[in-house]
Amino acid sequence: MTVHTNTAVFALPGNETLAAALTTELHATAGALAIRRFPDGETYLRFDTPVSGCKVILACSLHHPDDNIMPLLFAASTARELGAASIGLVTPYLGYMRQDKRFQEGEAVTSAVFAQLLSHHIDWLVTVDPHLHRWHTLDEIYSVPGTVVPASPLLAAWIKTNVASPVLIGPDAESEQWVSAVAQIAGAPHVVLEKVRRGDRDVSVSIPDPAALQGRTPVLVDDIISTGRTMVAAVRHVKAQDLAPPICVGVHAVFAGDAHQALLAAGAARVVTTNTIPHASNCISMYRALASAISGLQG
Repeated sequence: MTVHTNTAVFALPGNETLAAALTTELHATAGALAIRRFPDGETYLRFDTPVSGCKVILACSLHHPDDNIMPLLFAASTARELGAASIGLVTPYLGYMRQDKRFQEGEAVTSAVFAQLLSHHIDWLVTVDPHLHRWHTLDEIYSVPGTVVPASPLLAAWIKTNVASPVLIGPDAESEQWVSAVAQIAGAPHVVLEKVRRGDRDVSVSIPDPAALQGRTPVLVDDIISTGRTMVAAVRHVKAQDLAPPICVGVHAVFAGDAHQALLAAGAARVVTTNTIPHASNCISMYRALASAISGLQG
């Protein structure tokens, strides 16, 4: 991989492992960034590594965007003021992609507002499988170049190595794009469950053709596991068909509330995620793929 002698990687709080991995993969400088809170909760930030003339990379996964956005913006803006040659953001999980439409009068389309805010302060971003639904590409809302690193090849590789006779299952129609891509690479069949949602935590699903799954290991695949209720409903339904206990594979381990415990309690044999969001279920590393994407952007 290209050696980036004029590149420095800075970790926002909680992203130290990501930053260290990128620094190693890119042969870059490990940047030192001091961040703390004043007694009233305001953020104090200081660059301890000089950035003048430097290509700055900020490492910050945005699964808690409201907690992270001010330090991130302060870092990007200060690096620019101090003479950084460029400012890139590596955010394995890109927050604020959910609200992509005004469903009720007066609502904020927060995905677009957030994109405008970030675009003003950075020169490029790299992320993993953002939740694109009504927006088809990041270019529709971000005014800076955005590179999307797909997780599907790594998910497929993990499944091929660790699961015998898999059949991949998408828990709902929105998961079709993820499960079909992984299934194609893994060389495995796939189906998508039919979902009925009656509320945030009231979901039911059904398998179109349960007989097609007999004799195989069910692998539930989705991009984001948030409340986990759709996946929990899928796990229960798969078990009710006298199939093997399913393995749950997700890209982004959001796991709001008790989602992870609920999946295991429902009967999932195992829960596996990538490390876009640090969690005990992380088994698939995206760091090398992220570094490769950055290397391409940097030259």
